[in-house]
Amino acid sequence: MAREDAGAVPTSEPVAIIGMACRFPGANDIDAFWRLLEAGESAVIEGVPGSGVGRIGELFPDADVQSEACRFGAYLDEIDQFDASFFRISPIEAQMLDPQQRMMLETSWQALEDAGIDPDGLAGSRTGVYAGISNNEYRNLILDTSATAEPAASLYSVTGTSFNTAIGRVAFALGLQGPALAVDTACSSSLVAVHQAVVGLQRQEADLALAGGVHAILSGRLLEMRANAGMLAPDGRCKTFDAAANGYVRGEGCGILVLKRLSDAEADGDRIWAVVRGAALNQDGASPGLTVPSGPAQQQVIVDALARADIEAGAVDYVEAHGTGTPVGDPIEAEATGTAYGQGRDRPLLIGSVKTNLGHLEAAAGSAALIKVALAMKHGVIPRHLNYREPNPAIPWERLPLQVTAEPTEWPIAGGRAPLAGISGFGWSGTNAHVVLEGYGAPEGTPGAAGSAPGAARPVELLLPPPPEGKEEAASPARVTRLLPLSGKSDEAVRDLAGQYLEWLDNRSGELDVPGTEADAILADMAWTASVGRSQLGNRAGVTFRDASSLREVLTTVVEGEHEPGTGTATKVAFAYTGQASQWVGMGEALYEREPVARAVLDRCDAVLREERGKSLLDVMFGRDESAGDLDDPAWTQPAIYALECALTALWESVGVRPQVVVGHSLGEIAAAQAAGVYSLEDGLLFAARRGALMGALPGEGAMAAVFAPADRVTSAVEAQNASSEGPDVSIAADNGAQQVISGPADEVQALVDHFDSEGLWARRLRKSPAYHSALVEPALDDLEAVLGELDIEAPSIDLISSMTGRLVEPGTLLDGAYWRRQAREPVAFRECIATLADEGIEIVVELGPQAVLGTMVTMGWPGRDEPASISSLRGPAEAEETGDSGFVEAVGGAWEAGLAVSLEGLFGGEERRRISLPTYPFQRDRHWVEAPRRRRLAAGHPLLGVRHESPRGEVLFETEMSEDDPAWLDDHRVFGRVIAPGALYGAMAAAAVSPDGAGPVVIEDLQLRSALVLPEGDEEDGSAPGSRKVQVVVEEAGTGGAQRVEIYSKGEEDGG
Repeated sequence: MAREDAGAVPTSEPVAIIGMACRFPGANDIDAFWRLLEAGESAVIEGVPGSGVGRIGELFPDADVQSEACRFGAYLDEIDQFDASFFRISPIEAQMLDPQQRMMLETSWQALEDAGIDPDGLAGSRTGVYAGISNNEYRNLILDTSATAEPAASLYSVTGTSFNTAIGRVAFALGLQGPALAVDTACSSSLVAVHQAVVGLQRQEADLALAGGVHAILSGRLLEMRANAGMLAPDGRCKTFDAAANGYVRGEGCGILVLKRLSDAEADGDRIWAVVRGAALNQDGASPGLTVPSGPAQQQVIVDALARADIEAGAVDYVEAHGTGTPVGDPIEAEATGTAYGQGRDRPLLIGSVKTNLGHLEAAAGSAALIKVALAMKHGVIPRHLNYREPNPAIPWERLPLQVTAEPTEWPIAGGRAPLAGISGFGWSGTNAHVVLEGYGAPEGTPGAAGSAPGAARPVELLLPPPPEGKEEAASPARVTRLLPLSGKSDEAVRDLAGQYLEWLDNRSGELDVPGTEADAILADMAWTASVGRSQLGNRAGVTFRDASSLREVLTTVVEGEHEPGTGTATKVAFAYTGQASQWVGMGEALYEREPVARAVLDRCDAVLREERGKSLLDVMFGRDESAGDLDDPAWTQPAIYALECALTALWESVGVRPQVVVGHSLGEIAAAQAAGVYSLEDGLLFAARRGALMGALPGEGAMAAVFAPADRVTSAVEAQNASSEGPDVSIAADNGAQQVISGPADEVQALVDHFDSEGLWARRLRKSPAYHSALVEPALDDLEAVLGELDIEAPSIDLISSMTGRLVEPGTLLDGAYWRRQAREPVAFRECIATLADEGIEIVVELGPQAVLGTMVTMGWPGRDEPASISSLRGPAEAEETGDSGFVEAVGGAWEAGLAVSLEGLFGGEERRRISLPTYPFQRDRHWVEAPRRRRLAAGHPLLGVRHESPRGEVLFETEMSEDDPAWLDDHRVFGRVIAPGALYGAMAAAAVSPDGAGPVVIEDLQLRSALVLPEGDEEDGSAPGSRKVQVVVEEAGTGGAQRVEIYSKGEEDGG
């Protein structure tokens, strides 16, 4: 079949890289990786890492027989560590879980966070997972142990070590329903996976994709095989394109990218690292050998990728080469790359390879290359290509337009265009991949970037009704206080996350410590990204702040344990609305200025009262015009409190908090009824205003007082006072549980206050309060009842507790004029209201009113121990004046800490915000590892003695290692809890040593035990494996009579003998 002409290859929509995360040798995150590249460092070490002991014990069973090339590698720290509980994985399953699967889970989560995407929010989405994985050495470790004898372990060992489950597990953990593909094309696996993800997005098979690769080195035998095949560099340096190139160094790691169609990413305001303009795959076919690269195939895959990208070869600035540093591969790749990119080129093509930094990550190599190039584009610098001293003479440099980036090189951008690069990945079985990457936006330097440019400003939705006639649309809100939500699956994780944010602040101190618009914008973007781009986990610390200094202060309290994370799981919410006497001049003004939702409600209420009275309610509330009215006059107090409480209801709704139950204290019940749908906002305002006017016009001097005393004691005192008085009676106006309120003629109330004072009880007159809920209000009740006849009334749509009965209003009941008449006269049964809240299973009570009043009553009056979280929506006047803040954001943080599902996006309604780079989740890892068996005994052909050595003078020495569980039966011989070798073991070893084949009888005489062989144990607390002791059996040459002397010695890892 004739090959389709490359020029006819169709182009497709570009795909944006919107998130990246990595775990590479010497670099556990993206920032650390860039620092390693920028510094020109190599992560290759001689020897083995100092952690992940179980893994390392298996790497080199016998140091004496290591190949020279096996002495080098680029390893991950703590590869045996994993946060199993975060992903709801049991310890036994975690032990059977290949470290590659563990890395896929953790790195995928962090890549999504880097993209500003809540991972938990993707459940059910068309998100695909495409990853390269080609190594299952952990399965060999498991098969060599007896752990798989348990049925559960057998199942987990299968699911824990399969390639398909490595990818399927990510989809399972996050609930993703797009394609999930494991790719094994050897060294090109992760780049092929990215290609497949790009195609899947372009074909609309997925709307979002996780793509990359993972690789772990867990077998020294495979290292030996590669070394013996001449693939590895004996000096431990990958010298790509250098004359001394003699092989590569193995490395391990995981890199994951989050991909989205460019048009969608731009529409969503995503932060874009770079753009995949085109990608292509092909195969070497019948090359000179299965593992010998094909230059023409490599050249063709580059040409195809450029065609799909619709980019001229000469426009590309840099190629990240596959670059393994082998004598055969480097010249072939250089020829193919130089030829493909030499067309129409008037400047050198820069080339380099990340393998000189990290070694060859094999299945993860392409992801490391892509991440390196994306970082270089954002920083505007191509990192130094290491180990390049003398050009490889097998490469025709004179005719190829290639230049190795032997020094850090500023990205050669001309004419203001975006940087362009190619990335190659070639599998040793012949599968080739090439990706064309384009930079996006300006290089780093944008305010707030600090390692990655922010996303485009995105307007945050704000749904508001049209403003009343004569009112202008509210300007963009100038919010002062912000909420940084920190959450984790443990308190330790939350504290660690707070510490990471402190580091984040320190790294940006130059931008953030200078007060001003720029610093405010960065901090707001930080709060926004953390609010919408992180999962809301169970342990929570809501950090409220105004600037970098206050943020540091609160974060420090979290780190030091002073601010303990909340672990509540509240789901059932009640709104409690405050009554009269809570008002203060200036209440709600900060909300009006900074919260468009509150402003819209208050403007509507103000418009109603202007029409009703010709004066402004807001002028009175905010103290703008003293001639407008007195806020302590019930005619203004009641509509003002109602309006503010309705504004707070709307504000809580804007952050997704809606009550299951509402209750109001006296006047507060009017706003509670409006929240329950009894009447419209405007009708409720008219009701409150007219009720207030009627109460304010009452003749006579009434008063109210609060008394902290039991109800029966107050009732007795009131009855005695009334019996001795000839005027109107004093009434019990409210039973609040620990506190009672009395109401009536001012002189009678004062007499009772004096009486209670004399008995040592706390009693105080309420400020400028008429005698509500007493006989003094009766002259207004007929008119009050008539007011309700003019309004449209519906039955409550949610549970409403009557402040008059303390019980839920029966379904279908209309709260008509007769109800409100009684409600104004009869006492407030708030103690019963609290009991009903408890009966209804309320877990959090949010108080809506000018300041905290009801919260203490609820807490003190709650029946039983499990009192609810109590949140006050606003600060009182003193604290509000001191802080310059209403306290609403702090209240939202408190509700969120209590476990409430809060839509934190609502705190940014009406603003334009950008996603920026923030710390990712600090996994709390523990050791999970299958212990490899000691193999020296098996290698010797005898299960007990180990390796046999013979000295020139005829002595025979056997050497092996023993631990508490190897041989496994040793664990059954314990003395006082410690594993001690049984005496029979020595006889068995002696007999086996003098007669290895077991032929003929053996007589043991004069058996002397000088000291017990006590085997070291593992540590359950830190999960460390059991130690071992080296055991030597020395057999002297047979003397006269054929007797042989046998001596047995042991030496522990922790001692010298």
